[in-house]
Amino acid sequence: MASVFTKIIDGDLPGTFVHRDELAVAIMTINPINTGHVLVIPRVEIDRWTDLPIEVAHHLVTLAHRIGNAQIRAFGCQRAALIIAGFEVPHVHLHVIPADSLDHVSFENAARTVDPADLASAAQRISQHL
Repeated sequence: MASVFTKIIDGDLPGTFVHRDELAVAIMTINPINTGHVLVIPRVEIDRWTDLPIEVAHHLVTLAHRIGNAQIRAFGCQRAALIIAGFEVPHVHLHVIPADSLDHVSFENAARTVDPADLASAAQRISQHL
């Protein structure tokens, strides 16, 4: 069965995209820890990041680097945090989170709901700096 991320990538579920290419996508998460929280996801559905082909892993980190720099410029945050956890969805995804403190990278602070217009606005701000 396809993961929720594959369904978003394939257009079967809605998603707010920041970036798309042949290997990966970057989407706004619907449970952001902080405004501008992005998920970088490979198109290939693989559960553990350590099982990714090295060229895909390299591409994901390069894309996360670009997204992080765009977040810093878009939101004026001190840094962009990068987390690879992989416990909730069995499809590799990198969390890129605008952050000014360690509190800004705690999953306990994730929003349970978010206005789609806010996601679209944050995506546009990030995209302008890519």
